[in-house]
Amino acid sequence: MKSFRRARAASHVPHSATEQLLFGGRLRGDWGFTTHEGVVLNVTFFSVLRQLPRMVGQTSAMAWAVDRTALIAVVIAQLGQGAAGAFGLLAANQVLLGLFAGGPTGDKVRAAFPSLLWMATASALAAVLQAVAQAAGGRLEPKVERHAAVSMLARIIRVEMETIEDPGFHALVDSGQHGTMAARHLITHTLGIGEGVMALAASGGVLAVLHPILVPLLLAVVLPKAWGTIRAARRDYASVQVWIEHVRQQMTLRRLMVSQTASPEMRVHAAGPFLLDQYKTMSMEGEEEQTRLAREAAGTELLTSAISGLTSAVTYLVLAWLLTSGHMPLASAATAVLAIRNGTMGLRRLVTNVHQLYEQALFYNDLVRARDEAARRAIPTGGIPVTACPELIEFDRVTFTYPGREAPALEDVSLTIRRGQVIALVGENGAGKTTLAKALVGLYRPTKGRILFDGISTQELDRDQLFDRCALVLQDFMRWPFTLAANVFIGRPTARQDNARREGAAAYADLGVVMEDLPRGWDTLIERGYHGGVEISGGQWQRVALARAFFRRADLLICDEPTSALDPAAEVAAFDQIRNLAAEGQTIILITHRLNSVIDADRIYVLDHGRLAEAGTFTSLMAKDNDGPGLFRRMFLLQARQYQTDSPVVPGLPRQAP
Repeated sequence: MKSFRRARAASHVPHSATEQLLFGGRLRGDWGFTTHEGVVLNVTFFSVLRQLPRMVGQTSAMAWAVDRTALIAVVIAQLGQGAAGAFGLLAANQVLLGLFAGGPTGDKVRAAFPSLLWMATASALAAVLQAVAQAAGGRLEPKVERHAAVSMLARIIRVEMETIEDPGFHALVDSGQHGTMAARHLITHTLGIGEGVMALAASGGVLAVLHPILVPLLLAVVLPKAWGTIRAARRDYASVQVWIEHVRQQMTLRRLMVSQTASPEMRVHAAGPFLLDQYKTMSMEGEEEQTRLAREAAGTELLTSAISGLTSAVTYLVLAWLLTSGHMPLASAATAVLAIRNGTMGLRRLVTNVHQLYEQALFYNDLVRARDEAARRAIPTGGIPVTACPELIEFDRVTFTYPGREAPALEDVSLTIRRGQVIALVGENGAGKTTLAKALVGLYRPTKGRILFDGISTQELDRDQLFDRCALVLQDFMRWPFTLAANVFIGRPTARQDNARREGAAAYADLGVVMEDLPRGWDTLIERGYHGGVEISGGQWQRVALARAFFRRADLLICDEPTSALDPAAEVAAFDQIRNLAAEGQTIILITHRLNSVIDADRIYVLDHGRLAEAGTFTSLMAKDNDGPGLFRRMFLLQARQYQTDSPVVPGLPRQAP
């Protein structure tokens, strides 16, 4: 294992000058699929072998759950292959015995013909059974992958918001997602192991029939081959792991050199030639490593071949002794050679698939852990029904602290919201406005205090029904990579076939100006990078988000900076439309830095570092004798001052903020 230890040590070689210059050292990826990189380097093959029954059992249980018929077909086909292989070798032995017997050639051929037919039949049967195993395995693989993916995703979409925002959980999910493909590979490698075991069993059984001493001879040939196969497999694995980070850095440079985002600076700042030079340097370093690995591979192969040749020579000497001493006919010796060769090939398949099965099982176990953790941290189902839009929503001394942080995002907040009101939440960045809105709709659970809907805590309400009565237009709203129609009806997927509702949403958000530029109207894919896909502006996206919220027709509408990308005229019109919804009974929560747009709000709540600093109407908050700290008045006057000229637009406002 010395060369393997050298390969492991090579993974810790000092990084190159280019790596230090651009990346500050080796670029170690922090993604789910890097979690188990190199793990096989730290365990012996025999420790992996000891875990083989558990891994095969786990895979079989998964296959049994999704398609019992296909699994049974695979097992029967593989057992049949082993039996057909053994029978074929025995038939071949009878053919050779007949051909090597004395007498005229024609008589020998005729005598061997029945055995030849049996051998051909066994070969054909083995081929058919292999096709059956492949077909059943091909049927199992996608089903297992789907089952694994759906079982995990169904639970992840139900976890609490603070869970999905937890970096530790997100890393586990990232690795678990690679477990979906690993589940498919588990089937492939388990089938490979089955084929290898059947080939070994068939060869060993035939040799035992021919002469008992041939079984140790099989081991004498197979064990050196096994050692060489294990060594080669681990060397190949190590060679990938040693320089995988270097390859990632090269791929990063290649992506940057063809990136549309980076292309302006790539040309104007002459970053392109510089990065190309660094790429060439890294490529040459990789070539040197590949040359070194090739030399080691050649040395290992030479050593393995020498050992294999020596053991084969010993085996043939023993076979020669058996022949000359009369213990075995020449035909049986030839059959033994065929059986040993088949056993050796089977062992190679076995060793390779055991290694790969172990690595894939690690990723699949991550999927299981992510699935179980998601179930443990899921949004509760059931609760008190939310039968109607609440007449009164109350925050009762609500405090919320994000996991992993010490300072609360909301602290001891108490406020009231009545049905049909337009409520404005204002304050500086980081004041807690968005956090408050997400807590209001049930995305965050208060660390302390209660949020009451008509006197009932949201912790006791049916959360799914609570969500059903809310609509969101967040500052970071989702720009779905779908068609325009899908981007609107995804606000209420169950109503996706209601075209009248969709057209009403389009009229509300003035989507006509967006659709004018779309080649296929509603069916246009609004995602650049795909055939037929187009890119729309930030302002157009905000119109789509407003249409989505209108299409949802919820009792409670949260608008977080809904017009930040609109032009002034469109912004004024959008705010008028949002306020008009309150007249239809909707409760509007408006979060904005455009303080002129909250003049008509029924209630304005001013947040400062997570605390409620002021509350009132626009008139009361702008009054100089206001009892509060005057935060809203100061912010409003500072904004108004930006629009003042020598002839003030807003009469009565001072030129300098107080």
